[in-house]
Amino acid sequence: MNVVNQNVDPLIKIRSLYSSLRASEKKVADYIEGHPDEVIYLNINTLAEKCRVSETSVIRLCKVLGFEGYQELKINMARTLIEPVKYIHEEIEETDDISKIIHKVMVADMKAIEDTLCTIDNSEVEKAVNALAQANKIEFYGLGGSGMMAFDAQHKFFKLGIPCIAYNDSHMQVMSASILGNNDVVIGISHSGSTKDIVRSLEIAAKAGAKTICITSSLKSPVTNVSDIKLIVSAKELAYRTEPMASRISQLAVIDVLSVGVALKRKDIVIGNLNKARKALISKRY
Repeated sequence: MNVVNQNVDPLIKIRSLYSSLRASEKKVADYIEGHPDEVIYLNINTLAEKCRVSETSVIRLCKVLGFEGYQELKINMARTLIEPVKYIHEEIEETDDISKIIHKVMVADMKAIEDTLCTIDNSEVEKAVNALAQANKIEFYGLGGSGMMAFDAQHKFFKLGIPCIAYNDSHMQVMSASILGNNDVVIGISHSGSTKDIVRSLEIAAKAGAKTICITSSLKSPVTNVSDIKLIVSAKELAYRTEPMASRISQLAVIDVLSVGVALKRKDIVIGNLNKARKALISKRY
């Protein structure tokens, strides 16, 4: 596992090494210096596009500054720019009492749903529903918190009469992806859209002939580059934080939309399965 450089201010490093940078690296350095508060929210694709350079130039600058990659650069920038309490939740202050915590957390979750409702592409959702309804098999991939979203999706979809499974292990993901076929569908879930293992798993699934769908908060990210269908959720939170909160709520809402959409297309099968499940559960309840 990478050990993040401690107490390294990237802006100071940029100033000290600026004269030795290549022209493309200076473009990135200039943008970072001019927009530090913005950069900590950007993924590598978006930053490269804003600087009009390649992603390789961004990575090369990170290496010159002594970081393993762009994520480590952002973590160190955030350490100098963001109050530590903001790692817990963007809206929270240390002096907040429980009533303020309840209000701020729930309002942020509601805002994420509202924003997603306004920004999600209806045509992409329709494509996803059609692909899922016709699939021979559906697989859900996620890691960390997104892995829990994958299992929630499996729980919702297994009653729809389509074989499905969720994997939150990167080795299982790539192995399973490699043996998929033309009528199979994979949904990769990643808040940042930059999780290497999810991107790689979708690449392998696509090569095997499967249809690939992503659920992410970032339209311009590595995972969207390997996805046939892109479902973008909205949530303003720190992209480098280990366990995003509001985006998780948006992801759950999108999964609900997909399951309802597919259920309507397979209504007779779904209703039959639900009735069977209810009967099977009778003996489990008082």
